[in-house]
Amino acid sequence: MSKPPTLKSFKLALIQLGNISANKSENIKHAREMIIKAASAKPDLIVLPECFNSPYGHVHFPVYAEKVGFTPGEPYDIEKSESDSVKMLSSAAKECKTWLIGGSIPERDQKSEEVYNTCTVYNPRGELVAQHRKVHLFDIDIPGKIKFKESETLTGGSTLNFFDTEFARIGLGICYDVRFPELAMISARQGCQVLIYPGAFNMTTGPLHWELLQRGRAIDNQVYFSMCSPARDLNAGYHAWGHSLVVDPMGKVVSEAEEGEEIIYTDIDLQVFNDARAGIPVTKQRRFDVYPNVFV
Repeated sequence: MSKPPTLKSFKLALIQLGNISANKSENIKHAREMIIKAASAKPDLIVLPECFNSPYGHVHFPVYAEKVGFTPGEPYDIEKSESDSVKMLSSAAKECKTWLIGGSIPERDQKSEEVYNTCTVYNPRGELVAQHRKVHLFDIDIPGKIKFKESETLTGGSTLNFFDTEFARIGLGICYDVRFPELAMISARQGCQVLIYPGAFNMTTGPLHWELLQRGRAIDNQVYFSMCSPARDLNAGYHAWGHSLVVDPMGKVVSEAEEGEEIIYTDIDLQVFNDARAGIPVTKQRRFDVYPNVFV
């Protein structure tokens, strides 16, 4: 594995996207408009939320799924892509000359036809450079509150993923992945200084654990941690919590959105990162002679 880039201070933009409707083309168009709007402040990295081109729900995923056909380490021909979402995201990243984490979309595998919840990443040249298929599927049942079973239509991914920029190594996850500390831990051991998970917690799990989990993952690994949510729409079938967050390596919430559509900007501060690791040096104090290193 290559050495991670040295963390540099950079500006992060989270788009808490609203007006996600049953019309996929309108969703894609609106997402592009918001990317262009976010880019006006010249951030280094822009992030969209989970499932930005489709209503959120296991019944919708197969209907809205697009074939991406990305293979890590191999060149990807955007012009030949079957995915309208990928083409838009690539074009927007290139136009804005920025890194772009394209939230997630329902993706249909070109060979197996299985459907995944997939995040794609683009560099400032518009090249598709990384993807993450949601590993842990959101299958929950809280009596009297919410029942949801992604596994009825989705397949879980089987890889851990990160990408390198000129300013950071950034680890990826999607929503429910945040509840499994092993994924964040391994990403951090692989040199990620920032972890970003597009996500869509709901009105039950949001107030319970949205902030708590992000602060926990940030403190555990002394990294910047961020989740980008869709805006709350009480007319939709699934009510997102909103409150997109950025948490620093000491567990402090440094930026937070409200419930509606908005863009929040955060300066990722190298000094805060270095001070956290110097002051409480857990990354150097782990006792792998007592417990095994979790690293793959």
